[in-house]
Amino acid sequence: MTARFIVTGTDTGIGKTVFSAGLAGLLDGFYWKPVQSGLDEETDSEIVARLSGLPAGRVLPEVYRLKTPLSPHRSAEIDGIAIEAAKLSLPKLPGPLIIEGAGGLMVPLNRQTKFIDIFRDWQLPVIVCARTALGTINHTLLSLEALRARSIPLLGIAFIGDKMADTQRTIAEMGKVRMLGRLPRLDPLTPAALSEAMRAAFNVADFMEASS
Repeated sequence: MTARFIVTGTDTGIGKTVFSAGLAGLLDGFYWKPVQSGLDEETDSEIVARLSGLPAGRVLPEVYRLKTPLSPHRSAEIDGIAIEAAKLSLPKLPGPLIIEGAGGLMVPLNRQTKFIDIFRDWQLPVIVCARTALGTINHTLLSLEALRARSIPLLGIAFIGDKMADTQRTIAEMGKVRMLGRLPRLDPLTPAALSEAMRAAFNVADFMEASS
């Protein structure tokens, strides 16, 4: 059995791509972002390839590469294509797989399907990345409720940002969820700094016990 995880966020721009790069490196695994919106700047897959320390070939190609940095459903419409959920089939790989969604759970892939619908079909353990900043309690607890309402397995919360002990405790207790660790903001953000921070903040055993 191989450990496979979905990494999602409570919002966009919270650092889940950096966390995904760190986790893929920590587990010596593979990374896959099935849908990429926006190609003008460095893509999430390119960021992971740069930061994770993974050998060439461990960052899998996207199924959809969309030009405009918008919600995937709208970006695809601008490109004149339709995202088909059936094409997002899980790859079979000889090691841990980190799958990164786009933004939060309710991001639309097309006019009928949201990412959370795909996650429900996949039934893989979800890691929710959450800021430690103001507003995170509301967004995180809503995300947890949405996952549980659809019986999607939840591995735990990965916090990103400065230490906010009471906020982290409140989410863990009220959300009845495991706190996997906290990745601080890194400056400079380098592969070595990320690897060191991940080893210090997260326990490999917490992830490897979840196989599917």
